Amino acid sequence: MEFAARTSIVLMVVFLVFIVGGVLLEIFLARRESKWPGLVLPVLTLLYSLAMACNVAAIGDSFPWGALLGTLVVGNIPTVVLLAIYVACREKQRKRSELDKMEIDDL
Repeated sequence: MEFAARTSIVLMVVFLVFIVGGVLLEIFLARRESKWPGLVLPVLTLLYSLAMACNVAAIGDSFPWGALLGTLVVGNIPTVVLLAIYVACREKQRKRSELDKMEIDDL
C-alpha cells in the first residue's frame, strides 16, 4: 500500500512539473520577436488531439459520434489553454510596441 501511495505522489509531481514546464515554455516562445515559435506547442497539441480522434473505433453498425466529439473536446483543452497564453503574451507585446511608437512620435 505504501508503494502505491508513494508512486502516485511521484507521478502527480512529475505531471505537475510537466504541465508547469509546458506553460513556461509557451510563455517563453510567445514572447519571441517572431510569432511562429509561440504557435509550435498549440499546433503540436492540436495534432495530438486529432491523432487521439483517429483512434476512436467504430463498434458495431454505427459510428460513435459522441465518443469522437468527446475526444476532440477533451483533447483540445491544452490547445485552447496554450492559445490563450499565446494571445495574452502577444497582446501585451503589441501594447508595449505601440507605447514605444507613441514615445518616439512624442520626441
